[in-house]
Amino acid sequence: MPILIAAIVLAVPLSLLAGRVWLDPFDPHLRNAAVILIELRLPRALLALTVGAGLGAAGAAMQGYLRNPLADPGLFGIAPGAALGAVLSFWTGWAATGWALPLFALIGAGGAMALLALIAGRSGGIALFTLAGLMIASLAGALMSLAISLSPTPFAMSEIVVWLMGAVADRSWRDLWIAAPLTFVGIALLIAAGRSLDALTLGDMAARSLGVEPRALQVLLIGGIGLTVGAGVAVAGIIGFVGLIVPHLIRPMTDRRPSSLIVPSALAGALLLLVADVLCRILPLAGGELRLGIALSLIGAPFFLALLLRMRKGLA
Repeated sequence: MPILIAAIVLAVPLSLLAGRVWLDPFDPHLRNAAVILIELRLPRALLALTVGAGLGAAGAAMQGYLRNPLADPGLFGIAPGAALGAVLSFWTGWAATGWALPLFALIGAGGAMALLALIAGRSGGIALFTLAGLMIASLAGALMSLAISLSPTPFAMSEIVVWLMGAVADRSWRDLWIAAPLTFVGIALLIAAGRSLDALTLGDMAARSLGVEPRALQVLLIGGIGLTVGAGVAVAGIIGFVGLIVPHLIRPMTDRRPSSLIVPSALAGALLLLVADVLCRILPLAGGELRLGIALSLIGAPFFLALLLRMRKGLA
């Protein structure tokens, strides 16, 4: 963890200065440097750290719970639920009014969490829990496609599509104040579930004999993943693969217990998203800045394929 913290400390100043126009804060001829740093780039950097930390911790917890290294936070349907809420805010026109967009997204995440808990039931096992999440994700995706196809104006359709690509560009301190408290509370819930996740690696029966209550563990996971992922989607849109990539990179550096993976994955997720955002800013693209969600997908898809090939060789 000290290495990750040191890397973040070094990456934050780089993020503040990097861009299409690199800033020199000591340049006396650049009058607006302080304003650009404090009002634009600092909240953007902190938001990237916050969203990345939430996604990294959620991915580590999910992989520990499902005992599947290919699990991703979007599997529970909470991220698609939050995205559906945001899409509805664009579709109805409420997105133009202040806090409506993140509020709709958080309501969508909360609705997905409640539906997941309702379907999984009091004694629902991991298989039912996962299938319920997949159903919610599929339903939310279908409803988003319907909203886009029935978009009342071309402008609304364009806004929906751009927002779904995911980015922390053009975000303000207000977005950070929304995401940070929810994300940190969510990470705390996931850390609280760590011991139960450790016991679960021994099997369901062994975990129950050690005092693990499946329903209580599900509540912690739904709350933790819902807050971390829902808050991230509410302010930054869909940013995938962070929760899949980060635990794999960090796991060899730990004792491989889920509880010891959550905090390092949060730090690594924060670092990954911050560095990816810097690269999106400095890449010379004629059409403007590369969207962060697209950049992570371009990185994550080959990584996911490499994991599949490695698992296939292991089974051969």
